[in-house]
Amino acid sequence: MSRFLDADEIEQMFAKAGAVPLRPRGNEARGKRTRWLRTVDFTRPTKFTTDQERRIRRALDTFCERAATRLVAEHRTAIEMDVIDVGQFTWINAFTQIPEPSVFVTLETAPHPGRMLLTAELPMVLVALERMMGAPEPSPRERELTSIDLMVAERLFTTIVAEMSQVFFDIAEMTFSIMRVDTQAETVQVAAGSEPTLMLTLEARIEGVSSTMNLLIPYAAIAAAQGALSRRDDGVAEHNEVTAAAVKRSMSKVDVTLRAEVGETTMTLEEILALKPGDVVRLNADANAEVTLYADRTPTHRARAGRSGKNRAVQITSQVTPEP
Repeated sequence: MSRFLDADEIEQMFAKAGAVPLRPRGNEARGKRTRWLRTVDFTRPTKFTTDQERRIRRALDTFCERAATRLVAEHRTAIEMDVIDVGQFTWINAFTQIPEPSVFVTLETAPHPGRMLLTAELPMVLVALERMMGAPEPSPRERELTSIDLMVAERLFTTIVAEMSQVFFDIAEMTFSIMRVDTQAETVQVAAGSEPTLMLTLEARIEGVSSTMNLLIPYAAIAAAQGALSRRDDGVAEHNEVTAAAVKRSMSKVDVTLRAEVGETTMTLEEILALKPGDVVRLNADANAEVTLYADRTPTHRARAGRSGKNRAVQITSQVTPEP
C-alpha cells in the first residue's frame, strides 16, 4: 500500500543526498515551492579535470623512478619516492597543509611563464646533505640550514627538478627551473590565495628516514598547456601520417607464410588413421570453385588455381572483405 511521506521523512531523504529543503513558514507555505539549501565547500575546487589530474600523477610516477636512479648515480643518495596522495585545493589551503619545518623550492615554468612550488621536509634534506658530504651513517640533528647548506641543497634539488622537467616536457613540452630555495614560508610568493591548485604528495624514504615532498601546481601555471595535459593516455594514440607510413614500411618487410586453401572437410580421428595411399578425400567444395589465399590464418584473397611454367600457381580474382 502506497502512502505520502511526511516532512521529517522528506528532510531525512534529502539529507542523505546532500541537500536540505527549507520549509516556508506561516502563510509562505501556501502555493510556494520549497527553497533548497546545499552545502558547497569552496576550499575544494575542481578546476583540474580528471584527465589532467591522472596524467600529471602518472608523470610523477615516472619521475619518481628516474629521479631515484639519478640521485644514486650523481650524489650517492639512495632515495625511494612514491606518489601517495593527490588533491585539489585553493592555494592558501594547500600551502597551509605543508608540514613544518620544510624547504621551499620555487619553480619557474617555460616556455609559458608560471610558477610552481616544490617542498621537502627538513629531516629528509638534512640526511641527504650529510650523505652528499660523505658521512658514512648520516644522523643529523634537527637544525637550521646555513647558507652553505642551502647551496648544497640547491644542487640536490637541481637534479630532482631536471628529472621532473624532462618528464613534463615529454607530456606537455613544459620545462622547469629553480628560482629560489628557502626555508622561510613567509618569503614564498607563487600564486594568489584563491588560485585553484593541484597538490601532489610524495613519500620519500632515505637512510631509514621517511618524510614527504609536495608539489603544488597552480592552475595558472599549466593553463597554456592544458590541451596537452587533457589528452587521454589510455592507449589510444593520435593518428599521425608520418608515423603510420614508417610503421607500414617496417611491417612490409616482415615474412608472412601465404597458403592456398582449396576446401575443407571434417573427419573423425578413426577415419584419419585408416587412410592409406590411393584413398580419395572429398572436400566440401565444387571442383570449379575458387580457392582462398591465407596470410598465416587470415583470409586475404579469392583466386583460381592454375599453373605457371612448371610451378603450381593461383590467379587473384577478388579481395576478401574483412568481417567487422
